[in-house]
Order: sequence, then structure tokens, then C-alpha cells
Amino acid sequence: MTQKEFQAVFREQVRQCEGLLIQKAKEYTGDNPDRLSAFKAAAAIQDSTPQRALAGMMAKHIISIYDMCFTDRKTFELPVWEEKITDSLNYLFLLKAVIKEELEHQSD
Repeated sequence: MTQKEFQAVFREQVRQCEGLLIQKAKEYTGDNPDRLSAFKAAAAIQDSTPQRALAGMMAKHIISIYDMCFTDRKTFELPVWEEKITDSLNYLFLLKAVIKEELEHQSD
């Protein structure tokens, strides 16, 4: 794969991530303006932290990718890979937001 081809793959993936994050925002936050409210709510009912709640939710997606990589089945359709990869990346973006918010509140 050339550098140019890789850049195209990267740009398309970022576009997919952004589109899905926008689409899912309303589903997971309702009318709450706090984009991270679902992780805070999950943390509260688990007596945990938003970071840990998010990590637990993300684990399902990471395990799914791992299983796809190590299965005896040789191929999966591209849309299946795209869904799993996009979900996993989005959880990492959301994790960064959770961490950034926690660090900002520590300095207050």
C-alpha cells in the first residue's frame, strides 16, 4: 500500500468515526448536553469510574476484533471490519475525552 493509499484509508476512517459519533450522540445522551453522561451513569450504577465503565464497554468491541483476527474463518466482509474498527476507535476517542475532563477537574 502506498503512502497516498494509506492516507486515503486514514481519512475515510476518520470520516466514518466522526459520522458515527454524531449519529450516536443523541441515542446515548438524549437531551443531556454532557456527551460523556452515559459513561458517568454507568460508573454510578457500577460504583466505579467513567474510565472503567467505558473500558468495560469497549472490551466487547476489542474482543470481537481479536476473535475476527484469530478465527479459522479466513475472511469477513469489509463492512463487518469497518463496523468493529470504527466502534473501537470511537471508544478510544471517548476515553480521551473522559481522561481530559477528569484531568481538568483535578486541577480545579
